[in-house]
Amino acid sequence: MAINLEKGQRQQINAPKFTVGLGWDNNSSNTGEGFDLDASVFILGANGKLLSDNHFVFYNNLTSPDQSVTHLGDNLTGIGDGDDEQIVVDLSKIDAAVNEICFVVTIHQAEARRQNFGQIRNSFIRIVDGSNNTELVKYELDEDFSIETAVEFGRLYKRNNEWKFEAVGSGLKGGLQDFLNKYS
Repeated sequence: MAINLEKGQRQQINAPKFTVGLGWDNNSSNTGEGFDLDASVFILGANGKLLSDNHFVFYNNLTSPDQSVTHLGDNLTGIGDGDDEQIVVDLSKIDAAVNEICFVVTIHQAEARRQNFGQIRNSFIRIVDGSNNTELVKYELDEDFSIETAVEFGRLYKRNNEWKFEAVGSGLKGGLQDFLNKYS
């Protein structure tokens, strides 16, 4: 049975291979443009920075150099139930230098389209065990992100050789560039 987390809560992840599912629904918008949300992954070392440019996994770089993180592709609409984008994580392949994996969702061309996360609802991140398809944890974002165009949904981090997931729910107004500045 899945554990439903609140913002800031942590849970140990024992599965060696799992899928991180990210989902959302769009509120109706008067911007005249469709929503295109994008999941990105920042793979960080002990200093809290990207190990290399190739450790930024997103729709134009689908796999990390060690093959431990694979983005399954860009969903341009978010229409439908369930996960809108998925990332497969295989901890058995992860580089020993990796200390943290951050999962971020941004709105593509948010400024030009006058869109923000206040227009998004039913946002969640969940981890599903790859061996038996069982949902391990789920975090439903219920904050009102009325000006934010990028949100860190959650992060995996290593402490004492154990991996834990933290429900983050932290937004930034500057979009993906803010997170690139933070982690580069």
